[in-house]
Amino acid sequence: MHSEDGTAHVEDAELHVRRLGDGPPLLMISGGTGAADSYRVLAQRLAEEYTVLLYDRRGHFGSKDGGAGPIRVEQHAEDAHAVVRHFGFGKALVFGSSAGAQIGLALAAQHPETVEGLVAHEPPAVRLLPDAEEWQEFAAEQVGHAEAGDVLTAFTGFIGSIAGAGLPTIGAIKLPHEEEWRTLFSRELKAIYDYLPDVETLRRSLVPIVLAAGEGSRGYYHYRPARMLALELGLPFVELPGAHLAPQRNAAAFAEALSGLLTELVL
Repeated sequence: MHSEDGTAHVEDAELHVRRLGDGPPLLMISGGTGAADSYRVLAQRLAEEYTVLLYDRRGHFGSKDGGAGPIRVEQHAEDAHAVVRHFGFGKALVFGSSAGAQIGLALAAQHPETVEGLVAHEPPAVRLLPDAEEWQEFAAEQVGHAEAGDVLTAFTGFIGSIAGAGLPTIGAIKLPHEEEWRTLFSRELKAIYDYLPDVETLRRSLVPIVLAAGEGSRGYYHYRPARMLALELGLPFVELPGAHLAPQRNAAAFAEALSGLLTELVL
């Protein structure tokens, strides 16, 4: 399978980018700490049908960032747009999960000409919820822990809120990629939870969008925004296999279901 890594130069940053496969372009935007490798197995399966475009979010792993302050979702959307253009495509199908879904929604609002269709899986658009303030305070609490130097407590609090994530039942945890989590908590998490998708722009848009959530996430705060946003926009809401981390943990079943959704978007 053809694979190519490179660097996309964007405002105040350099993004590590990757393409693999051959077919219609599909941009995949990661959640969590923004690693292209988080979709490794899922991307390999989808690359049998698509040219899959991946990247590390600015400030994470192979990508550099010249800034030091908060990174807004709108800036991440500009980066995503630049990745599509870097590989010479005018537009692409887009899939994003969690924070990646928030970025995908911002991309569809800011650059609809670039988005052939979007599947947004469990965007944490908590401002749509009646208990929005509780979840914004939750994000601020994790940021506070990280800024006080206790990234592990921020990590365990954050992961503990996610359906099906699970934590080791041991006394001490060595946190992998601690600096990546520190960047997420100190520079991104609050902005991701504060971001409210541009409902009016998306409602007027001609971009086909499907809001999705995992069947194993029912009742969790990261399930509800997708359903509420679908109602606000009059768009489809679909349950996909697994829970919040299904793109990583249930890649085979998730890839099959996602491929079907992507096909329907362009019919």
